[in-house]
Parts: sequence; C-alpha cells; structure tokens
Amino acid sequence: QVQLVESGGGVVQPAGSLRVSCAASGFTFGASAMTWVRQAPGKGLEWVSGISGGGTSKYYADSVKGRFTISRDNAKNTVYLQMDSLKPEDTAVYYCAKVNSRYSDMDYWGKGTLVTVSS
Repeated sequence: QVQLVESGGGVVQPAGSLRVSCAASGFTFGASAMTWVRQAPGKGLEWVSGISGGGTSKYYADSVKGRFTISRDNAKNTVYLQMDSLKPEDTAVYYCAKVNSRYSDMDYWGKGTLVTVSS
C-alpha cells in the first residue's frame, strides 16, 4: 500500500533553516509528481510546492518562492523541502502528497510533520 512518512520538523528561530523529508513506498515513485502542502494553526490547507517525477519541473507558491527549495532523490524514494529564511507565518504542519493528475489534485497524503518558527 502507498505510504508517505514525513520527518524533520521541529522548532527553529526566525530567519533560520530546516529541511523536511518525505519517504515514499508502495508506488512507482520516480513516475509520480509530488507536492508539499501545509496547514497553519487554525487555518486551511495551503499548497506550497510541487515537483515532477523526474525532478526537472518545480513549482512554488508565491508565499515561499525564493525561500523554499523542493527536490527529490528517486534512488531513495524521498522528496525534500529545504526551507530557508523562515518566518513565524511559516509555522504549520507540513504534509507531502502524491499527485494524482494535476498538482492541485493529490490522492495520497502523509500524516505531516510540525514546523514551528519562533524565537
């Protein structure tokens, strides 16, 4: 069965950096586009970033463009989100999700990892 397991969340100071990871199994990872979606406390889901199966195409929300970098290692079935210049408003649970058809359409989700940006 499909499994997506996020890791790497934690507490970081404003302007700091953190990398979260998502280990995938149960499907052909290299053939699947992947996304990161976040949910801040008390708010709805926000799409953050997406990457094509081969890793050549990458997309970002305006709110994170220039600060976050998505990447993947298909040999390790893992997708990453490098987050730099973090702001308190980046505090959220970060979910990785497998793309179904479009980057806004996901069919499998992980359970998330909490990132807290606070001094």
